[in-house]
Amino acid sequence: MIISASRRTDIPSYYSKWFFNRIKAGFVYVRNPMNPRRISEVSLSPDVVDGIVLWTKNPAPMLRRIDELRDYTYYFQFTLTPYGTDVEKNVPSKNDILIPAFQKLSSIIGKERVVWRYDPILLSDKYNIEYHVKYFRLLCDKLADYTEKCTISFIDIYKNIKRESASLGVRPLYPEQEEEIAACFSETAKEHGIYIDTCAENVDLSKYGVGHASCIDKTRLERIGNYKLDIEKDKNQRGACGCAASIDIGAYNTCKNGCVYCYANLSQTLLSNCCGRHNPSSPLLYGEISSDDIIRSREIKSCKDSQMELFGK
Repeated sequence: MIISASRRTDIPSYYSKWFFNRIKAGFVYVRNPMNPRRISEVSLSPDVVDGIVLWTKNPAPMLRRIDELRDYTYYFQFTLTPYGTDVEKNVPSKNDILIPAFQKLSSIIGKERVVWRYDPILLSDKYNIEYHVKYFRLLCDKLADYTEKCTISFIDIYKNIKRESASLGVRPLYPEQEEEIAACFSETAKEHGIYIDTCAENVDLSKYGVGHASCIDKTRLERIGNYKLDIEKDKNQRGACGCAASIDIGAYNTCKNGCVYCYANLSQTLLSNCCGRHNPSSPLLYGEISSDDIIRSREIKSCKDSQMELFGK
């Protein structure tokens, strides 16, 4: 079993104390987003957790405690873009905090465990193609020694972000713009010893040396953990998504980064309500168990291929 922590919220940035409490307790409760009264109890025992993928814009709150993950195979998906606070309202300074945090994290755990995400790519009068090309190179200069690859994607205008994104003049990209960006990024990345892939994009950019990503990456976990995984593709993701199956332990309407492009928060009211109900000691990310809730242990097992491990020794 692979744990995703989390596509739904930034656990390292805002809920690291809760996360390490759950690691220590050995289990976590996760509400079903489609049926909130149903709660799954998910084991976090190293015996069944084959890997953890941590998604974040700021891992700094975790750095002092990273050794508490020593019994697990894990890596980070670290989103680092050149947008200002007009787009990423509550994200800390890139130069003062996030670039140094990226470098420090990589220095501690190794660059194979830190995947750089430059996504989503959006266009406006301010953030035009020339802007992206310039700042992608500047970020490559800073990060080349601390990561192996960069995953990119192009913005999807979800219903809940239409109004605010329109106020900033954000617009979808045309196919020729996607190709222009991919070509420029690919050339710059190669100069820095980084390779590029795309997250859940149907567009074929292979002629620029850009492949399709598996953000929950079976191969990366196998390489880091020195084992083989017998695991399927995640059937609950979009068709273009190459991710392996995982269990997400996050919750929607809890990410406080305030990004204009965020799909995970439906409204500021819901966000404030859910965040106000966070308790670092609770097995749930937010809220408490009620008498109407149905808690069931999720049947899980390790997907490590024991036969492959045997012959690999």
